Amino acid sequence: MEITFTPTDPGSIGVEWELGLVDAATGQLVPAAPKLLEAVENPEKGAIRREYLTCMVELVSGVHHRVADAMGDLAEKLTQLRGLLGQTTVPLGAGSHPFSIAMEQTHFDAERYRVVADENGWWARQLVTMGTHVHVGVDHQRKALPITSGLALMAPYFIALAGSSPFWQGTDTSFASNRTMLFQQLHTNGLPVEMDTWEEFERYVIGLESVGMISQLSEIRWDVRPSSFGTVENRLSDSVPTLWELGAITALTQCAAAWLSAELDHGRRPPRLPPWYLQENKWRAARYGVEAHVITSDLPPRVVPLRERLEFWLDRFAPHAQRLGCDTELARCATLAEQGPCYARQRREFQRSGDLRTVVTQLVAETGLEAPSSLHL
Repeated sequence: MEITFTPTDPGSIGVEWELGLVDAATGQLVPAAPKLLEAVENPEKGAIRREYLTCMVELVSGVHHRVADAMGDLAEKLTQLRGLLGQTTVPLGAGSHPFSIAMEQTHFDAERYRVVADENGWWARQLVTMGTHVHVGVDHQRKALPITSGLALMAPYFIALAGSSPFWQGTDTSFASNRTMLFQQLHTNGLPVEMDTWEEFERYVIGLESVGMISQLSEIRWDVRPSSFGTVENRLSDSVPTLWELGAITALTQCAAAWLSAELDHGRRPPRLPPWYLQENKWRAARYGVEAHVITSDLPPRVVPLRERLEFWLDRFAPHAQRLGCDTELARCATLAEQGPCYARQRREFQRSGDLRTVVTQLVAETGLEAPSSLHL
């Protein structure tokens, strides 16, 4: 297996936004993707792409330098998607559908998806989840693994701020991001293995291939992973409904990567946490969202409110946000932390109505909005 990393512009970003497809009348997930994709040019690598399940699609932005431009790009692709879907099927942005039954959904009949289904059995039938993936450019191969580890340190903030999967098959899971818990069950998923050099990663990949764990690089499905495109890909976040939230998650990724790159340029090793603390922070964020208390990378480690530590990081990222032109989008992270992300809005709506169908109606209405209407902006 050839393992290459081609350096790219460190200011560049690309966003992949997974969306569910639901029946406009019932709110249930529907297998509308196969027919939809018949009308799409290059559904494997185009702007509107096939995903694992027939009840979802992925919108993929072009390469941009400004978060606002990436969001404008995705807004145009969402308009195109809606035109192709017509009136009976509508897109939904969330980490999971609140009440559709996972075992009733089907995957595409493609070799790579058959492998996932066969290898993972019952768990593969539960992967009715949608995520947000943000690629950031990296200008040198030596930075790829340290930036991967550095973004993994930020896992609780990405998970909490984008948390949008509290309900699962009609039940409140008590988690802000139940998708996080489901997705890590597959054997090459989860937090990245900490490495310093590209040579370590090459040995790791060759080792996995030699014992039959993977047959291609993309089968390493870490929460944050280096890509042969010359990027590091942040896969920690649930899908979110609004472009406002999507922009916040994208800006946080872009600015965190820029800060990490600058630290490396100055010969400073980015902060680290032992893997057991990293995993605990990930779990706490998935469970409690912005109400979590996280373990810091200070010496000695401290336990502080996630909102408090988020402010610490936003202060450090602010100069990079100004330089990259995404200070407005980055500031939204503090607003989300204060007023509550998508999982909180879903729970408030269910508390009001007692009916998960109105939660789906709310998510559908929010998908593609400039901002959530319930936030005080």
